[in-house]
Amino acid sequence: MSIWRLFAFAALGFWGQLVSAQTAGKASATDLRDIFVPMRDGVRLATDVFLPAASGRWPVVLLRTPYSRHTTTIRGYRLFFLQHGYALVVQDLRGRWASQGNFGLITQEGPDGSDTINWIAAQAWSNGRVAMAGSSYLGLVQWWAAIEGNPHLRAISPMYSGDDEYIDRYYSAGGALQLGHRLLWFAENYPPLPAGPLPLNGYIDHLPLRTADVAATQRPLPLWQLALDHPSFDLFWQQQSLRNLLKQVSAPVLSFGGWFDAYAASDLDAFGRLAKANKPVETWIGPWAHNPGLRFPTRDFGPEADIAMRSKQTDWFDRWLKKPSNTAGEGETAVLHIFVMGPDVWRKEHEWPLARTHYTPLYLASGGNANTSAGDGLLSWQLPRKSRVDNFTYDPRNPVPTMGGAVCCEPTAFPPGPLDESSLELRQDVLVYTSPPLSEEIEVTGPVRTVLYVSTSANDTDFTAKLVDIQPNGKPLLVTDGIQRLRYRLSLSNPVLVKRNQAYQISVDTGVTSYVFAARHRIRLEVSSSNFPRFDRNLNGAGPNADQTKPVKARQTVYHQKGYPSAIILPVIARTRVVASQR
Repeated sequence: MSIWRLFAFAALGFWGQLVSAQTAGKASATDLRDIFVPMRDGVRLATDVFLPAASGRWPVVLLRTPYSRHTTTIRGYRLFFLQHGYALVVQDLRGRWASQGNFGLITQEGPDGSDTINWIAAQAWSNGRVAMAGSSYLGLVQWWAAIEGNPHLRAISPMYSGDDEYIDRYYSAGGALQLGHRLLWFAENYPPLPAGPLPLNGYIDHLPLRTADVAATQRPLPLWQLALDHPSFDLFWQQQSLRNLLKQVSAPVLSFGGWFDAYAASDLDAFGRLAKANKPVETWIGPWAHNPGLRFPTRDFGPEADIAMRSKQTDWFDRWLKKPSNTAGEGETAVLHIFVMGPDVWRKEHEWPLARTHYTPLYLASGGNANTSAGDGLLSWQLPRKSRVDNFTYDPRNPVPTMGGAVCCEPTAFPPGPLDESSLELRQDVLVYTSPPLSEEIEVTGPVRTVLYVSTSANDTDFTAKLVDIQPNGKPLLVTDGIQRLRYRLSLSNPVLVKRNQAYQISVDTGVTSYVFAARHRIRLEVSSSNFPRFDRNLNGAGPNADQTKPVKARQTVYHQKGYPSAIILPVIARTRVVASQR
């Protein structure tokens, strides 16, 4: 399935409530097709309008998409919202499909979205109240429209969208490039050949990264080149981040995210910021990938994992667009529904991270041979009395392959989720540290962090960390993971190279989760230096990684003896307080 089709499917948003194309019907007198809506700079955007059969002035649901307003999934939106008393407006983004202009930086979606909302409010079939819906890119454009403060925008419901362009779509919280995600997206959305995009293995190994856009699409792409020109979180990215702008959002927000989606941490960040500002927000984070209808081969999270997302959206829109204003604000201001994996239940919270979190270290130890799952690496609740360093060689020509996790967005290329890590744990360049069997269950809910003391024979390299659940039968299932580029160990904004073979403390953002490790299970940490092609290979050079062509091996050392308390820091939640959420 191509990426734009996958995104369009995800944007449909009410998996389990899909309607057939036949049921959705054909164009009628209430369909207003191929309208070109003018933006403030004169560019016109291709737009379709679908109205309920009865005459009247309607509240409106707006979808703005880069994946074509003519996809079959739009029919599902059309039937559902029209039946619930809403008009539906669907628009191709600037520079996409039939719309004029150039598709560029995400910041253009704020003014374009606001101009479209103003146009909707002026139409005879509109009552001036607008909501927005959609997933992934369709979710992101909602946030940008919302910060414009348009009074006609009464509610938004972004799904799997995140709130930061640098961390969510191009790089990582540790500064590594999200190579597979970006190149696949560009290859699918800028196909170079009539037959369609090139296969991933035709370009994913290409060096230098500077010309990987040409390898993938047979043309240089300005967006790719801009991203490589700005590998640090500089002013270019700061101006594209929503995080410090969310205080401008006045429209009530209903959002959705998934523990095994690349945008989960940012979806939770957006909730946390809105909650602290006492904004009306409700967020659901489930055991889902970017496509929440996807099922994992290793874990079934049960029937509770399936919720009626589209019905929740219409209830939210009804509350803010249809009810009298003096009752619309009733209820709690900020509600977070998290799916706790293990017991597989929903629980209601009101902040993120949870205020009652007890950040608990599990310390690394070994006799100096933690390589592979057959090694002597240990995790201990107490600082080890005796321990020796562990070493491995990282070769960019033979990187550790991506195996599950919170990946985006093509499951045939990058299967997401809690996958079996057994094959990776046979590699000499993977250090494995394992706890004794747990005497009782332990809940880990929140941001996971791994503190490592490391050195390298290079001036720059990467270190990865994976939190793994070892089943009683010995099968290692991934829970969450992360990566840290050493030049960004102090700041994403100001890279500083390391001195060769000198020890440094680093902190690896290891993702977010809500996961209960059951009694008799063991907790495992895997440490290595690559996760390819989810992230680009660090070629271990001192210059910009995007322009390097020569991979260089690096000798890596992880310290955990006295004075070097390497540990994975778990956000532990006491299992005594349970407030269930209603699906």
